[in-house]
Amino acid sequence: MNSVSVECKALCAAYGRTEVLKGVELRIEPGEFFALLGPSGSGKSTLLRLMAGFVPASSGQLLIDGREVAALEPWQRNVGLVFQNYALWPHLSVHDNVAFGLVERKRPKADIAQRVATALELVGLGGYAQRRPGQLSGGQQQRVALARTLVTEPQVLLLDEPMSNLDKALRVQMRGELLALQRRLGLTTVFVTHDQEEAMTTADRMAVLNHGVLQQVGTPQQLYDHPANAFVAGFVGTMNLLPATVRAFSAGLATVEVAGLGMLPVAHAAPLGVGDALQLCLRPQALSQASGSAVWQGLVGAREFLGTHTRLHVQVQGHSLVADVPHPSRQALPAVGEAVALQVDLAQARLLVG
Repeated sequence: MNSVSVECKALCAAYGRTEVLKGVELRIEPGEFFALLGPSGSGKSTLLRLMAGFVPASSGQLLIDGREVAALEPWQRNVGLVFQNYALWPHLSVHDNVAFGLVERKRPKADIAQRVATALELVGLGGYAQRRPGQLSGGQQQRVALARTLVTEPQVLLLDEPMSNLDKALRVQMRGELLALQRRLGLTTVFVTHDQEEAMTTADRMAVLNHGVLQQVGTPQQLYDHPANAFVAGFVGTMNLLPATVRAFSAGLATVEVAGLGMLPVAHAAPLGVGDALQLCLRPQALSQASGSAVWQGLVGAREFLGTHTRLHVQVQGHSLVADVPHPSRQALPAVGEAVALQVDLAQARLLVG
C-alpha cells in the first residue's frame, strides 16, 4: 500500500448554526499513526467523519495525497473507516462480512475469495472464515471489522475509538497488534480516542482539540513536557494547575504569586508583564514527600495505590494538589487525614496561558 498524506486547510464544519470545527490547520504525514484527542464535544469524531465523507465541510479544504476530496462522496475517497461498534452483519459469516465491500463493488468472485483470504490472514483470522460474529470474542470481532476495511485497499485508515469496547488487558494487546500491522503496511492511519494512554503509547504524533479548535499538534512527549496552554497541560496526563500572577520578571525568571503559597521563582523564556494572570503548572512528579519542614504543608485527602507509585491528593492552603510517591517508598506514607510535607521542584514548573 502506498503511503499518502492527509491535509486540512482552514477546515470548518457545522451542525445547523452550531460550528463544531473552526479553521482546523493540520497535516498528517504519509505512513503516520496519528491520534485525535479531546474531551466529548471537542470535534475529534466530527473531524474523522469529515475525512471519511460522512460530514460535509462548511468551508476549507481537505486533501488526501494532494487531491481535494471535500466535495467527493465517501466511496470516491478511497478511505476506510472502522466504527466503534464494529457494525458487523450478525447473519453473515466472517468471510461474507469481509467480502461485503468487494461484492458491492462487483469484483470477480475469484478476486474476492483471494483478497478476503489475504485480509483474514493479515489480521490472524485465517481459520475463522465460516464463523459468525456471535461466535467470536470482542477482539476477534474487531479484527474482522479491520479486515473488512483493509480488503478494499484504502489509502487512509480511519479508526473511531476502535478499542473502547474491550477490557483493559485486551486493549493493551490489541493496540500493540494494530500498531504492528500498521507499521507492516505503512498505511496512513488516523484514530480517535478518549484514552490518553492509548494515544500516548501508539501515536507518532497527536492533535488535541477543544470546542472545535486545534490546541496543539506534536509527539506525545512534546505535548506532555511542553504543552502549548493550560488546557493541553490539564488534558494530557495529570497536571496541578495553580492560578498565578506575575509580580516581577527579569532575565528569563518570573516571580509569581500564588494565593496562599506566596512568591515563587519560575523560569520562563518569553517576556512577561507585571500583573499578567497565568497558570502555574506542576506535574505530580514535581511534588515529592519530604521529612520535617518543606516548601508546602498539607493534609492528605485521598490516597491511591497505582502499582509503580502511590498518588496522594493533598489539600494545601485551599489548593487540591496531586503528588506521586514512587513505590516502594523509603518513607512511611501518610494516611488519609494526616499531615504531609511536600518538597516542590520548581525547575519542572511551567507558566502557561489559560
